[in-house]
Amino acid sequence: MKLGIDIGSTTAKTVLLDESGQTQFFEYKRHNAEILESLVVSLEKALGQCGNIAVNMSITGSAGLGIAEKYSLPFIQELVASTNAANTLFPEVKTLIDIGGEDSKVIFFSDKKRPDIRMNGSCAGGTGSFIDQMATLLDVSIDQLDVLASQHENFLPIASRCGVFAKTDVQNLLSREVSKEDIAASIFHAVAIQIITTLSRGYDIRPSILFCGGPLSFLPSLRRIFIKALNLSNSDVLRPLHPELFPAIGAAISAEKNGALKLSDLVNRLKTTDTSIQTNSDRLPSLFKNRVDFGSWSQQRFSDKISKINLNETKGDDFFLGIDSGFYYHKNCFN
Repeated sequence: MKLGIDIGSTTAKTVLLDESGQTQFFEYKRHNAEILESLVVSLEKALGQCGNIAVNMSITGSAGLGIAEKYSLPFIQELVASTNAANTLFPEVKTLIDIGGEDSKVIFFSDKKRPDIRMNGSCAGGTGSFIDQMATLLDVSIDQLDVLASQHENFLPIASRCGVFAKTDVQNLLSREVSKEDIAASIFHAVAIQIITTLSRGYDIRPSILFCGGPLSFLPSLRRIFIKALNLSNSDVLRPLHPELFPAIGAAISAEKNGALKLSDLVNRLKTTDTSIQTNSDRLPSLFKNRVDFGSWSQQRFSDKISKINLNETKGDDFFLGIDSGFYYHKNCFN
């Protein structure tokens, strides 16, 4: 059996493939920054479902590198894993587009050249975290954002290169009472345009196209907007059974047969090895030594308060009005 693990900035994916490449176990879950704990839970589920089998394995993903180094496990770069999966499962693919939690990727395949790999990992624009931020700004869940986008009438310009600029644009649209349906669709459209323009420099995005990654797997409206922006038809798009697992599948496919490991041994290694990543000397001193220290600070921080006066007690003095209109709420202050 082959085991592929993909640990990204927000989710952990685990896949077990048999010798014929068929999926025997998989799990996709948000790890909520509890990376090791989530991985152990997934592997224990695989152990319970498939038994204590021997696996050749490989880990990928932005957070997977630290796990691989800490526990001496094989690692493969995420884009290489995705390339191997595409070449194995979809040899006809010409373009792969992957949106992750903290980055976005495009891989161009050619008959005569090695794959050309592009990645945006320097900013939030065009990533899953960008979509999360926009959903929070609209005060809706990710699923609700997708439903809203499916009911849109117009696209409106939103800056997707920078999350701060995008928030400003969305706040402006909300203040103008633009429908949330149009704003949601415009957010998805901004993501599509950001990826197309930023990562396709010098190449044409040609079908057949393979979409993968969580956002493009679970947000149908985002896929439809991508297809429309690229002037494609549904027949131009390849449809993996589990596109959200694609890098993990690639990691499993890429696992080398050199030292199979029992699942129980892998779980025990992750449970028993010292998990401290940094020593105290690598860190800044803690702000509070204990709960008593924190309680003392909590009391002191309210000791200095600005004096207030009832407006009815004033005698015609001049006043200054300050208004702070942020992204999420409004604050008024009288001085």
